[in-house]
Amino acid sequence: MARSTTAALVVIGNEILSGKVEDTNSQFLAKQLRAAGVSLERILVIPDEIDIIAASVRMFSADYDLVFTSGGVGPTHDDVTIAGVAAALQREVVRHPELEKGLREFFGSEVTDSKLRFADVVDGTELVEDGNLRFPTFLVENIYILPGIPEIFREKVSAIRGRFTTDPFYLRIVYVNEQETAIADSLHRTLDAFPELLLGSYPKLKNPEYKVRLTLESKDPEYLEKALGQLLELLPPGAVVRQE
Repeated sequence: MARSTTAALVVIGNEILSGKVEDTNSQFLAKQLRAAGVSLERILVIPDEIDIIAASVRMFSADYDLVFTSGGVGPTHDDVTIAGVAAALQREVVRHPELEKGLREFFGSEVTDSKLRFADVVDGTELVEDGNLRFPTFLVENIYILPGIPEIFREKVSAIRGRFTTDPFYLRIVYVNEQETAIADSLHRTLDAFPELLLGSYPKLKNPEYKVRLTLESKDPEYLEKALGQLLELLPPGAVVRQE
């Protein structure tokens, strides 16, 4: 069975932890990675503190194939993600000459040191260019450094998704009109027979059509169909409303 590429996301920002700003980037990235065949296994929300960023990124970079950061990239005092990632990798923060040149040309006489901070990168950073991107994405080791502004975050993730697209997940959905307590044994027995199956059970309250939505996922379509057949045999008679 194909091995999943694994990923983790570090969401950086006091505004997320305080509830001042809603984090929509996590859900967007999760959906994009799933569609790309990548398994997002951890999401961590942390404050704008260099030491915490460094420790989190260092741990995730070692444990997962891909790491994404969201937030803390910009010209203000609380934009410390670059410094945090540099500390995680024990590297210096440097001003990228190509980026600095572009910023000076764009701002002209209005250029300031704060604006030039957009050219600060972790030493060894690769600039991931895409024709649809106004500004390149930073990649250092296995870490993609992304801005927290949702519109830009979505634009960048969509543009670079092809770089990490791998074998897809295959999905089957079963809707049942029984409570979870009535089908729990069927789920356990299915997983005993198919331990590599990704099986989800999601109750739906006050829904006239069904009570639970079951999702079955695998990178092996044959394995998935065998597991589905086993589950359908084990569910109570008449429990299945429909399948997708």
